[in-house]
Amino acid sequence: MDLHDRSIVADTHNDLLDAVVHRPVDRWVPHFQERWLPQLRQGGVNLQVLPVFIDDPYRPEGALRQTLRMIEAAHRIAAATDEVELCADGTSIDAALAEDKIALVLALESAPGVGDDVELLETLFRLGVRIASLAHFGRTALADGSGEDATGSRLTRAGVAAVAEMERLGMMFDVSHLSAAGVEHVLELATRPVIATHSSARALRDHHRNLTDEQLKAIAQNGGVVCVNFFAPFLHESDFRIERLIDHIEHIAGVMGVRHVGLGPDFVKEVLADVTPPCCEAQFIEGVPTDRFLPGLEGPAGLPLVTEALQKRGWPDDDIALVLGANVLDLFRAELGKPNH
Repeated sequence: MDLHDRSIVADTHNDLLDAVVHRPVDRWVPHFQERWLPQLRQGGVNLQVLPVFIDDPYRPEGALRQTLRMIEAAHRIAAATDEVELCADGTSIDAALAEDKIALVLALESAPGVGDDVELLETLFRLGVRIASLAHFGRTALADGSGEDATGSRLTRAGVAAVAEMERLGMMFDVSHLSAAGVEHVLELATRPVIATHSSARALRDHHRNLTDEQLKAIAQNGGVVCVNFFAPFLHESDFRIERLIDHIEHIAGVMGVRHVGLGPDFVKEVLADVTPPCCEAQFIEGVPTDRFLPGLEGPAGLPLVTEALQKRGWPDDDIALVLGANVLDLFRAELGKPNH
């Protein structure tokens, strides 16, 4: 058995739920089982975070309804699929792994369905949500996203209350997509470790979606983990090869220490193809094209290539295993679903 097969592989950001709920309800489970489960198995994924991302047409009026639909889809998938388990804490993750099931963890991406009604975080926690971020690229009632860095805005009053409520519940805070001032504010407030579910290094690619070395150091000091984003335009302006991904992993490990690094691939190729209509023009997100991907890493089936590339760089097997998923698993065992006492 090779290193990848014997390691825990954790992917902290795959928007597959978005693709699932764009289908008729009776296709939710079959679509996951036919299209996504084989890819997860081929990639060796043991632990999959499922973000609940709400597309623009649903915001703001339909955001909560779409949030609930996506959570319902995750529950139906788990109930109908023997090979996966929806998990609420480290104990349930370990139980799923012991049965060779893929452990699924629900996360909110920007939480537009919450607005400034912070009490809804407890409702969503009861439904299984264990991770949340407060903004995407733009502004919410809780915080500004990284696309609004020029405002210099910190968290709103409701955002501050949300951090406290999440820590009380045992819902982990995700700093990916948060503005620079927002990240600083969260780290001032946080008494528990945070996670960046899909962020890369700004020192290597100067894009607002990436984290600066100062932010990386602060997250390491907080006890958190940064999971590296695979989206090619966030890694390099034009060189879309796996080597550039490995550069980011190495840089972040060098700044934070290898025990603070994970994988947050953000596989969007298939999701974008599923949820956007055919168009004669290139699609862009925050000024970067959405049709640029790392060859072989367009989806989860390619994850063994990351292990191979790290081995070629001379990484020790133990360190590779930490990055593949052991660091995230340790963090989830310590923090996920555990209320403050």
